[in-house]
Order: sequence, then C-alpha cells, then structure tokens
Amino acid sequence: MSSRRPKGAKSAFSAFGLHKNLLRAISEAGFKEPRPIQAKTIPQALNGRDILGLAQTGTGKTAAFALPIIEYFIASKGQNPRALILAPTRELALQTHAEIEVLAKYTNIRSTTVFGGVSASAQMRALKARPDIVVACPGRLLDLASSGHIHLDGVEVLVLDEADHMLDMGFLPDIKRILSRLPESRQNLLFSATMPREIRSLTDRMLHKPHVVELAHAMPLETIEHALYPVEQKQKAALLRHLMREENFTSAIVFLRTKHRARKLARDLERAGHSAIALQGNMSQPQRQRAMQGFRDGRYDVLVATDIAARGIDVPKVSHVINFDIPNTPDAYTHRIGRTGRAEESGKDCTFVTHEDFPAIKVIERKLKMEIPRIKIRDFKRDSDDGGDTFRRQGRPQKKFSKKPGAGKRRGRSGGYSPRPEAQGRGKQTRESTQSARPAPSGPGFGAGLKGKAPRRQSSTKSGQGGGAGSPGRRKGGGGQGRRRSGR
Repeated sequence: MSSRRPKGAKSAFSAFGLHKNLLRAISEAGFKEPRPIQAKTIPQALNGRDILGLAQTGTGKTAAFALPIIEYFIASKGQNPRALILAPTRELALQTHAEIEVLAKYTNIRSTTVFGGVSASAQMRALKARPDIVVACPGRLLDLASSGHIHLDGVEVLVLDEADHMLDMGFLPDIKRILSRLPESRQNLLFSATMPREIRSLTDRMLHKPHVVELAHAMPLETIEHALYPVEQKQKAALLRHLMREENFTSAIVFLRTKHRARKLARDLERAGHSAIALQGNMSQPQRQRAMQGFRDGRYDVLVATDIAARGIDVPKVSHVINFDIPNTPDAYTHRIGRTGRAEESGKDCTFVTHEDFPAIKVIERKLKMEIPRIKIRDFKRDSDDGGDTFRRQGRPQKKFSKKPGAGKRRGRSGGYSPRPEAQGRGKQTRESTQSARPAPSGPGFGAGLKGKAPRRQSSTKSGQGGGAGSPGRRKGGGGQGRRRSGR
C-alpha cells in the first residue's frame, strides 16, 4: 500500500510539519505528493484523532498511519511498545514492518514483527529490546502476551490494518482479548479498502468521535481494466496460458479458492516451462517468504495463490490479476484486483467464469455499480505444431448478453456458451461457485470490550455510509498530539 513517486522534487509532505529526519526518509523513498488518503488523514492523526480510513487498495494507507506514529514517537517518550499494528496475514505484517523501517531509517524508532508459522524465540529476543512499534498477527501476539514476553499496557496507538477482515468472525474473539489488555485511553486508527455495513456498526463502538475518510473505497481503481471470460472449467488452464502469451503480459497473480488446486496449477505451469510459484496457507513461513520474495525480484512471473495474497500485498508492476476461480464476495473481488494497477500504474483484471458463476458475478457488478465487459471467445483449438492452445476473440468485448428467451447455454462454433440472464439461477451449482462470505458478527459481546474509554478532546464528526456485501447464491441472491496524549 505504498505510494512511490519519482525522486527529485521537494517533498510536499513538509506541509504536515514532519521532523526533518522523517522528511529525509520520505524523499529517499521516492514519495513526492501525498496521496488523497494521506492528505486527509495524517493531519487529523497528528492531532490525536481516531481515524476510520476507507480507500481503494494501492492508495498509500500504510504511510497514512505510519507517518503520524513515527512523528509522534520522535518527539516524546513512553513505555514500549507504544504502538500495536494488527494485520490479518504474515505477508502483510512483514510488508508493513518493511515500510515502517524505510520511513524510520533516520530516527531512533524501531519496529518488529510477531506472527506464527516460525519459531517464537527470535521474536522473544526482539521484544526484549523493547521496540517502539510491534506489527503482529493476533494469534502469536496473544501467545506471547500470555507467557509474559510482551506487555501491552503502554500501547498508545492501535492500528487495525484491513480492519474489516480483522473484525470478522474468524478474528473477532482474538481482537476482543487483545483489546482487554490495552489501555482504555488510546488512539485507534482503522484502515481498509472495504467496510460492510455489519462490520461498520462494530467499528462505531470501537472508535471515539472518529475522523472518517471515505474515498470511493468500494470502487476499483480507474487504472485497472476489467474483463470477464466465459469459459468451460476444463478450458481455464489453456486460457490462462493464452493470456500469458499476450504482448502486455509481464507478471500475474492467479487466484484460486483451494490450496490443493493452487499447488497443482503452479506445478503444471512450471512443467509447461513458465516460471510460476504457489503461495498458500499450508506452506511454512520460510517457504512463503521465499515465494513472495522470488515474485518481487522477478524470478517468478506468476504467483498462484489463494486469498492469502489478496490483502495488502504490494508488488510493483503486476500487469495482470487473474481470477481463475471467482471470489466468494464482492469485497474479495475488490481486494484481489487491487494487487494490480497500484500507485497509478495500469493493470488488467481477468476473471474466468463458468455458467454457474454468473449469479455471483451479478452480485459483484451490483456492488461495484459497474458492468464488467465480457470477452467472447470464438474459437478454441489445439495447435498441432507446438502442442499449445490458441484462443481467438470475436470482435470487441461484449458488454451484454442476449436477452432473448431461452435457458441454459447457447452453443456456437466454439462449443462455448453465452449465458443468458434468465438462466442464471438454474441448474446445479458446484460447491466452489456457491461459497459465501461468513456471517458478520453480532450481539452485545463485542461492545463489552470497548466501553469505558477516557473522554476525548472535542472534535467534529463526519459520518459515512459503508457498503453491504451480498453473497453469491441462488437466483434471487442480493446483493495537539502532545496535549492529547500527555494525560495517558
């Protein structure tokens, strides 16, 4: 989620009144003009306000919360760790830590990571050095807190990165336990690219008179070109290989739903002569780090991943995101495609859809308030000369399907089909195409861990509307920094 810019010009970040050593690091990192989410949140965060920042992926949210934290810690002392940043995945935790190190390189502010999948001994040693900032995944953090290797009673700033995911049913119990260990008077910074209504109601209980910034967070970036490819399941691998031969293809993240299929596809691509690597949850942490670093370094052109790579991962100049399997929810679609078109670069999203997938696609289109162009494939044949697969498009992208009466598939020369809206709810749906988002948490239990905060300085409140996420299913599916903190 970084916002890199060409070097050379004087940084406009000086308008925020940041420390000269911080400005030096910002300049060396190539930051020039603050991105919108940074311009709208950094001044308020420096004033001690709680923040709810909703913006598209790839718009610079990490710097939006890291810069105010580093600036405040340069000018004051406290009981370390003073800031806790919670992330849903190890990859995002490592990426956030790396960006903080870049920004804090000319200061005495130090950061460390805490997450599972690796030995805890190195993390225990790092915590003994009492870092200012801890970037953590909830599970390992709770283990170390329970064993007394980290104490959270000095935390002054809590950040929830990818906040909607951090507050869903999977993470909510751990988040409540962590909150019970934190001081009641603290600054809360929540950032995300999506925020369903159900989760938004929970953040309202957690934040105290927050400064709310919403920047078209439910809409994909305009730098991304979208396309749907109606294709039979058995032809997806051949279509993928065809797209990888396009002139503008440089690198891609290919998303699948299951770990097993991600491993198999990466292996098949590698056997076919492509430089591909899998990234999925059953891999050890060293394996996951090697895969990500190899993809960043360009040793692999294709990263075949489950949704573990959909949140916050920042790899420059990814030309394509390919949804080999459609995502479970509209929000998951937004997060996946946000891996390309980052920092104002262009990118392309290609989604492979079978007949059974179209009800879910309609839900995604309604949420995004857009119709995704269809790329109609006229012909598919086996090339006898090189054993490869050849696809040919028919004319320009088809944006709409025929609305004439009829059901099922319309067959043509290709043996493919063009699904009709009337048939979207019909036929047997596979388990892969009908998975839905987990239900949003509810009930009074969450509020109990959030009440009783000390009064905050008066501030104006800006309200915003969160977007609801439908789940694919049947036919009718819906779709003064110092002044404020001195009292702590």
